[in-house]
Amino acid sequence: MGFFRNQQIKAAVRLLSWQYEKNESERPNQAFLQRQAEKLVDDAHRIARERGGNVLSILKEMAADIFRK
Repeated sequence: MGFFRNQQIKAAVRLLSWQYEKNESERPNQAFLQRQAEKLVDDAHRIARERGGNVLSILKEMAADIFRK
């Protein structure tokens, strides 16, 4: 994994943790958050390639969508 991808995953983990706290949900274990963040980053990169855009803003939208459902 590259440096930037690792940083994006760390940011996604922090974003997901914040979303769990904000919604007063029980925070899952670190391994689950890591897997969920990796999937979000992969999906955000795919979307950015297809439509263009900033990966971080796409991550924010996707994390918010997880908790809207």
